[in-house]
Amino acid sequence: MKSQLNRNVAMTRIAKVGVSVIFAAVLSACANYAGIHSDKEMAQPQTFATQQSLPAEAGHWPAADWVDQFGDAQLKALLVEALKGSPTLEQARARVAAASAYSETAKANTLPQVGASYAFTRQQYSGTALVPPPVGGSWQSENKGLLSASYDLDLWGKNREALKASMSDVQASEADAEVVKLTLNASIARSYNQLARLYVLRDIAQQEIDQRTQIDRITAGRIATGLDTEVERKTALANLATSRAALTAIDGNIVTTRYQIAALLGAGPDRGLTIARPTLGIGDQVNLPDNLPADLVSRRPDLTAARWRVDAITHEVKVAKAEFYPDINLSAAIGLDAFGFGRLLTAASRTASVGSAIHLPIFDGGALRAQLKGRYADFDYAVATYNQTLVTALSEVATQLAEVRSTDAQLVDAQVAQDNARSADQLAITQYKAGLTNQLTVLNADMNALSADQTVANLKMSRRDQQIALAVALGGGYTDTSDAGSGKSNSTASVAQANPVVDAQ
Repeated sequence: MKSQLNRNVAMTRIAKVGVSVIFAAVLSACANYAGIHSDKEMAQPQTFATQQSLPAEAGHWPAADWVDQFGDAQLKALLVEALKGSPTLEQARARVAAASAYSETAKANTLPQVGASYAFTRQQYSGTALVPPPVGGSWQSENKGLLSASYDLDLWGKNREALKASMSDVQASEADAEVVKLTLNASIARSYNQLARLYVLRDIAQQEIDQRTQIDRITAGRIATGLDTEVERKTALANLATSRAALTAIDGNIVTTRYQIAALLGAGPDRGLTIARPTLGIGDQVNLPDNLPADLVSRRPDLTAARWRVDAITHEVKVAKAEFYPDINLSAAIGLDAFGFGRLLTAASRTASVGSAIHLPIFDGGALRAQLKGRYADFDYAVATYNQTLVTALSEVATQLAEVRSTDAQLVDAQVAQDNARSADQLAITQYKAGLTNQLTVLNADMNALSADQTVANLKMSRRDQQIALAVALGGGYTDTSDAGSGKSNSTASVAQANPVVDAQ
């Protein structure tokens, strides 16, 4: 008896070993992803040389209300209005909602599925087939109700990784929405600044019309005294007409700029006509914050979106790798099945089933390997996109800072030139009126003064435009508070190379 028991134990062990050997042999013959990998990594901002271009100046990062620095309440109100009515923002919100819906679908795949069904069938059964009389050859009504449940064991984490990928896509979509919001705010602010510039240029053009009207009157008086001829009079009238045409052109540009702002607000063109003249101030002093390259990663929404997309593709790579391993699904069902209604609710009509299903890819013609290669290509592209976005972000900050500094230096000389040109213009008019100089001298001085006024006006508006662009380049008040933003996902590039279970060689 004891020897028989020992033989049974030995046979059981041999069977287990045999099953393990067979299973290992099957796995070795299965499709695998040996040799498919990526060595791409996300660039770190500290590795770029920025010390000279982006010096630490103990400045502050832009706040969410960065437009307040210009002291124009109407501009702030326009930005608030745009957040409520812009179709562009609605599109961004719709994309976030769609990504959230996909995430909920991915989450559902990680949970047990339970369903109920009922079927009624009226059927005439063959009298010469499998079903014998009296059912065979008769019409029968079959009622069948089932309660079923299934669950994917997800041993290799495919569904869990798909859920993580969809959650990262949601984070990327939310960051994209912030990019749209920031871009919209910047577009409105810059268009509003352009409107302010046009009004200043209009003032200069009106002053020029007044001055050239005065020159025309002086010329008429000089003609009466024989100091000038009709040639000077016609020249004065021509210059006056040119100034009026310039004023009309500016008025046209003011109207079209109003229409542009209305479109950015998501409103009709008439909304732009109600915008009052801007009263923008000069803005805050420009100083860069410390530790800028490193902190910029969490301050720019486009960088955050690019980083989350790398994270999403990282999990999609793991999903593609898990496809090489067996899928095991458990299922069970219980219900009632009977001919007619009278016996449906009896114990004899009970039916139940339980089972499992295993799917193991053995030969698929290289489809799984091709799919994994595609995911790695997407990963490489996402990493390259992130790296390019980082390079562009650093360049934008440096460029805008350099332009601000250059404009500040130009303004100093331009204002000196403006003062001297205005003084020369007034002196020329005085001398012309007194008969001490000719009209050509007056016109030259007038043109110089007009050009100097326009240069200063354009530089002041450009300075404000560059300040707006710098605020946007620094993130416009955005701060990424997610785990990725705090630096916890800096290793996503290397993680994507790892297999969630075992590397197949």
